This record gives sequence, structure tokens and C-alpha cells, in this order.
Amino acid sequence: MSDFSSFNFSGHKALVRVDFNVPLDDQFNITDDTRMTATIPTIKKILADGGSAILMSHLGRPKDGPTDNYSLKHLVKHLSELLGGQTKVFFANNCIGEQAGMTASMLRGGEVLLLENLRFYKEEEKGDKAFAEKLSKLGDVYVNDAFGTAHRAHASTAVIADFFPADKKMFGLLMEAEVKSAEKVLHQSEKPFCAIIGGAKVSDKILIIENLLERATDIIIGGGMAYTFLKARGGNIGNSLCEDDRLQTALDILEKAKQKNVSIHLPETSVIADKFAADANTQECPSDQIPAGWMGLDIGGKAVGIFSETIKKSKTILWNGPMGVFEMEKFQNGTKSIALAVAESTANGAFSLVGGGDSVAAVNKFNLADKVSYVSTGGGALLEYFEGKELPGIAAINK
Repeated sequence: MSDFSSFNFSGHKALVRVDFNVPLDDQFNITDDTRMTATIPTIKKILADGGSAILMSHLGRPKDGPTDNYSLKHLVKHLSELLGGQTKVFFANNCIGEQAGMTASMLRGGEVLLLENLRFYKEEEKGDKAFAEKLSKLGDVYVNDAFGTAHRAHASTAVIADFFPADKKMFGLLMEAEVKSAEKVLHQSEKPFCAIIGGAKVSDKILIIENLLERATDIIIGGGMAYTFLKARGGNIGNSLCEDDRLQTALDILEKAKQKNVSIHLPETSVIADKFAADANTQECPSDQIPAGWMGLDIGGKAVGIFSETIKKSKTILWNGPMGVFEMEKFQNGTKSIALAVAESTANGAFSLVGGGDSVAAVNKFNLADKVSYVSTGGGALLEYFEGKELPGIAAINK
């Protein structure tokens, strides 16, 4: 593979896989453009060299071919603004076929073409070779800058790389940064290494926790999944979220951690509520003594204190998943406090990587994104990377 930064794109048509899978409201306004802004430096470097950029992405999960609400045409105006307003951004109403081919062939240096949603074709997700070959004909250099889809063996993320020689395929700047920061945490972590794992289900996070037992010194467990561990240890958790079929799994993880000398921290206290609602009655109590009819929806003050101390002593921090239902104001203190502790530790020299949709939403909500070392754009991809899996989008370029 080639090195993106040293490659000269002058005279080249770069076919760039981006992740423009952004949320849109009813009026087709983009409500969060993080994924678009993240890949702008890659596009700008291609254009500055005198090359042209042909961008391909998916948007949402269209079921039956082309539909207006999943069209990438809604992103053209904002993309043009992100590129400074002077760059010509063309749109092709298909990602393959005559119009796409014609527009791509007429593209001049410094111009951008956005192709229509790849997932309007079933072949994209099937990793169809013939479809990948049609896409490959649109450019002469392939750049993968879509870390968010690197764990999918789709036509545009993995299969397409086969149609480009080794010196004409590469990672974009975003992909490079994502891989570098994930590598740093997984393979070059300075100790103490604290992993903060939250979210609703143990089953979603088993593999990542097991892989981290080989590397972390501390694992903090918060969110709904903590109550499965607390119940497994014999605690009373009232109506809190619990995966009863994972109680033994939780005990196994605790036992493995003990053998490997990894400290697992469960929340000693919880903010509990009498219903899952913003106007619920709340109180604090020990997490393993929740009364019947009540449920834990955030970590309590004592848990915040213990977790924060552990985070502040750490040199490497991985954060994936919130501590509670932070979308409701009554239950956001735990997640916000953890975010502040991660930011403080980072200011004192720790390397912190935040990944996974909800954690990213949390650091953005509390305006702390620029106070951590790296915020990953890849939720599922980052998880699979930390589970120790090979990601097809990365393997396709490396081979």
C-alpha cells in the first residue's frame, strides 16, 4: 500500500470510500456532521495536490432500492460548505452506470463528485465482485477513509481494493489516525491502563472485556450491564436491567480478572428511580441493595468518586459506553463526571481514546471532545478491533 501523506494526487482521480452515514431530520438537515468533518482533511489534500475526488458512501439502511429519504443528494450543499464553498461538488444520481461514469471521466483537478448511496444496490453489502469492479473503474487510485465501516466486508470497503495495484491503494488521513490511536491503546499502552466499559448489555461487550483482561490494569463497568454483575454476585438489583442468561458469564469474567490481577470496579452506589422516565422519583442507595420496584439508572456519588480516582491515576484510558441514561438530566451526572475525569487525566498527560456512539455523544454533549486525545468515528469497527478481530477494510489494503 502507499502512504497517503506522501502520495502526489496531481492528475489522479481518487476514488474515496467515506463514511457519510449521518443522521438527518424530517427536513433532511444534518443533525450531527462529525463523520463528514472528520474526512475533510483527506479530501482537501487530494484537491490541493491537483487531483479530483470521487466520494462513495452509504446512508442508512434502505430496504428496497432507491428512495428519496436515503439519497446522498441531501448532503451536497453541506459538503460544499465544509470544503470552503469554493470547491465544485457534482452529484451523480447513481453510483455506477452511464451518468456516474461520464461525470467521473469529465472531472477536473480540484473538483469533487459525490456518488449516490451505495446501498441502493444489494450487491454492496453482499460484497459482490462484479459490482466492486464497476465502482473501481471510476477512479485510478483507491483511498479508504471510512473507519466506521472497516469491519464490513462490503464491495466498496474491502472487495474493491483487489482492483487496484498495491501502490494505488491506501488509507486516508482519518483511517490512519483511527488505526494509530487504536494500536496505541491495544499494543503500546502505558500502565496503569483503565478501560471504562458501559452500556446496556454484557452480551455486547463480553469479547472486548475478555480481550482487555490481557492488557488493562483496571476495568470500570457501568451502565445497565453492571447490574448483571451485581446480581451474579448475589446482590438485590430490584427492577434494574439484567441479562439472567449471562450471570455465569459475569462470574467467569470476575474470576478471570482475579487470576490475571486485573481490578474490576463495579459501582458501589446507584441513582435509582421508581420508573424509566424523566419525571421519576429518585434516591441513592448501595447498588446491591436496590428495593423491589426500583431500578438503577445511573452510578451514584460514591461510585463516581471511586471511578474518578482510578481514571485520574491512569496513563492510558479507553472509554466505550455511558454510565447511565445520560440523555435524561436526572441520570446524566455519572456519565458527565466520568467524562470530566477522563478530560482531567488527559490534561495531566494520559492518552485517552473515546469510541462507540453513546460515549462520543456524551463527550460532545458535555463539550469535552477537544479535551480527550482521540474521539473515534467507528463504533462497531472500534469494538471489533478491540475484540481482537481482523477488520476486512484494513486487511484489504494491507495485503
